[in-house]
Amino acid sequence: EYELCEQWGQLYPVPREDLINLHREHLLHLLEMGDMEKAFQLLQRIEDPGICLAISEQSLDQHPNLAASHFLADYLTAHFYTSLTTARCNEIQALYMGSKVLLTLPEQSRVNYFHLSSRPLLMLEQLLMNMKVDWAAVAVQTLHQLLAGQEIGFTVEDIDNLLSKYAGKALSFPFALKERRS
Repeated sequence: EYELCEQWGQLYPVPREDLINLHREHLLHLLEMGDMEKAFQLLQRIEDPGICLAISEQSLDQHPNLAASHFLADYLTAHFYTSLTTARCNEIQALYMGSKVLLTLPEQSRVNYFHLSSRPLLMLEQLLMNMKVDWAAVAVQTLHQLLAGQEIGFTVEDIDNLLSKYAGKALSFPFALKERRS
């Protein structure tokens, strides 16, 4: 009965921390149910930007499912970019990009790479090491599009260097080929 609690909070004074906890739990419940529209409306209803920022950040730090993480990272980047530290912005943008890359993978395989969602470059390296070349190609394309004009701790050059490194390893042979003599 989150709505009832919210109405109660409008009629009677509720401590700030309790209000943040109520809205955070409500937001996480909506995101868990997959109702992104109601989650967005909930965040829009909150008048105090400080409370809205706290709710969004705390919800993201709870490590919700992939779709919820993607939604929260997108919301924080879109609405609170200037309110966050550079390091936190980079962390949130990396999570956004990582979740975007995860969404390009086949659904049954996402669980294997979810733990790397906040580290998209490492996720790409893992795809290359697991010989998932087709998935890595889509990941590279997605990252190239998302990195256009952004600085989040790694660049397009870092991606290209990683690809060059693994391409070189794929072509190196641990032994020398000898000519057969007849």
